[in-house]
Amino acid sequence: MLVHLDQQLLLYLNSLNSPFWDQVMYIISGKFTWIPLYIAILIYLGKTYKRKFPVIVLFIILGITLADQTSVNLFKNTFQRLRPCHEPALEGLVHLVKGQCGGLYGFVSSHATNSFFVAVFSLLFIRRRWYTVSLIMWALIVGYSRIYLGVHYPGDVLCGSLLGAFIGWLVYKLYSLTDKQILEKREYFNELPHASGQ
Repeated sequence: MLVHLDQQLLLYLNSLNSPFWDQVMYIISGKFTWIPLYIAILIYLGKTYKRKFPVIVLFIILGITLADQTSVNLFKNTFQRLRPCHEPALEGLVHLVKGQCGGLYGFVSSHATNSFFVAVFSLLFIRRRWYTVSLIMWALIVGYSRIYLGVHYPGDVLCGSLLGAFIGWLVYKLYSLTDKQILEKREYFNELPHASGQ
């Protein structure tokens, strides 16, 4: 039932295409399109958090690695659900852009996972309403582009989004615990000379 619904929703959303939106969604889905955004986020975090920035970068690397590897090894290679553009039952029904389909399996969407990791992890540092709304919208549009291009079912994108959001929250919590421990150790060592002088 859910699989059938997923396929029908995919075919409906994927059918809402035009040459103009083909180009737009292809660019939105590109691997290198959003590098300026990532650089801007890093610059803001660097200016805002200064000494803490190197540690934040380490957790960003951890999160990206976790999001990417989890979506591929724990989900795609385990569930082995064919992408809609590889599904024999949908042959000839899926609109592809530039004939590109991607790897064989699509559950979950790595694009959605990675985008929602970036969105949730960064918005927990940059607590501005405009930023939160903008980044969530950006992640949703990236996810939708994968459906539009016919390379992922809505279910792939939804589950990938939830996975990425969870990883973003989890890695932020790990960072917070680490930061707290570092702060406590600094306070402890700062008190040592004072304690020894008593």
